[in-house]
Amino acid sequence: MTDTTDSSTPVSRRNRQFKSGSARAAFQSRDFRRIWFGSFASNIGTWIQNVVLPVYIYGRTGRASFVAVVIFAQLGPILLLSIPGGVIADRVNRKKFLVSMQVLQLLCSLLLAFFAANDVAIWLIFTAQLGVGIGNALQIPGWSSMLTTLVPPKDLAGAISLNSTVINGARVIGPIIVAVLAQWNVTTAQFFSINAVTYLFVIFALISVKIPEFTRDTTAGWRRFTFAFKIARERIVVSRLVLTLASFSLLSLPYVGLFPAVVQLNFGIESQSSTYNWLYATWGFGACLGGLSVSTVFVDVDNRKLIRVGFASFSVSMMAFALAPNVSLVFFSVFFLGAAYFFTTTSMQTVLVSGLSPEIRARVMALWFMAFGGTVPIGNLVFGPLIDRYGSQWLLIMGSLWAAVLWWWCDIERIERNRSEVETVL
Repeated sequence: MTDTTDSSTPVSRRNRQFKSGSARAAFQSRDFRRIWFGSFASNIGTWIQNVVLPVYIYGRTGRASFVAVVIFAQLGPILLLSIPGGVIADRVNRKKFLVSMQVLQLLCSLLLAFFAANDVAIWLIFTAQLGVGIGNALQIPGWSSMLTTLVPPKDLAGAISLNSTVINGARVIGPIIVAVLAQWNVTTAQFFSINAVTYLFVIFALISVKIPEFTRDTTAGWRRFTFAFKIARERIVVSRLVLTLASFSLLSLPYVGLFPAVVQLNFGIESQSSTYNWLYATWGFGACLGGLSVSTVFVDVDNRKLIRVGFASFSVSMMAFALAPNVSLVFFSVFFLGAAYFFTTTSMQTVLVSGLSPEIRARVMALWFMAFGGTVPIGNLVFGPLIDRYGSQWLLIMGSLWAAVLWWWCDIERIERNRSEVETVL
């Protein structure tokens, strides 16, 4: 990995004041800070749209299944295009590629605003959102890999944790902005326009930084597209983490995309109310603190141990959320549910990334995003119609129980210990 700090610079001297792997150490990189702030601003816009769009669709149709279809347009492309996106990122000028994908998402968001302003057919809304999803799916492996090259290798955990904070901090601020601006009669189309403008922050940040060069991918033919699967077959930790995340996303996380229907059916909270926006912000605030705690409060704890703590916490908090008897306990439990969610996934991603060299990181990380974002919309499509018919409490209970299974199955320390014993015998 390219170290973006020179050992003789003041930045390096400041780095030595902070614990390696901590968020504060990672934040000493100037280029990382610029990307972080640009990404944070852009993600606030994304989460404004993520909050408003499901409510808009649910308000027009009254069907969780329609919400699931639109969410699939946003996240479904990750399942199909992450591998090609990782291959492209390892073969072209990464900065130009990332900027072009941001521009694509900006234009599609403007189109979405125009469609919402005119209440066009739902399939047109789906098409515009699909464009956003395609741009995101193609750029996300390269984006993730690029972020980890902007800090020294020893500070990877801090960079990953701060990236989680970007996503989840935006989950907090986005719904708050929606709640405030909605009081001023800001329309759905105007919210989508705000999101489109925020893409400019990350575009300007990308243009202003130097992205380190790396050895280009020279793999020939179709092997470029199957390389990540080859690595997963050869490395049991990679395969276990990816499979764990895929099943977690499929069976425990559908409530995220179906949140408007879940809280209305389970707790009677209307998706267009201020209570809903504050509940979503509370969940996002918990997720923000959960992801950040990995590189702050728990910076000295082995991330392999944190994964199991996270799954246990998620299982308990999800069950509490499912069975909460009143709104006060719904808010209390959803905060810890959000915290456990990103505490777990941030720990998993840190373990995975730490074992990958920069030359292969984008392609292998494509599997991670296929498992993370790609399987969630499948779960939405499967469970959305079932929620319409049978309610949502059973879905939350199932997600809690599956997280308990993963607490046992994703024991990375045990897996590595068993592998070492086998290699010693051989």
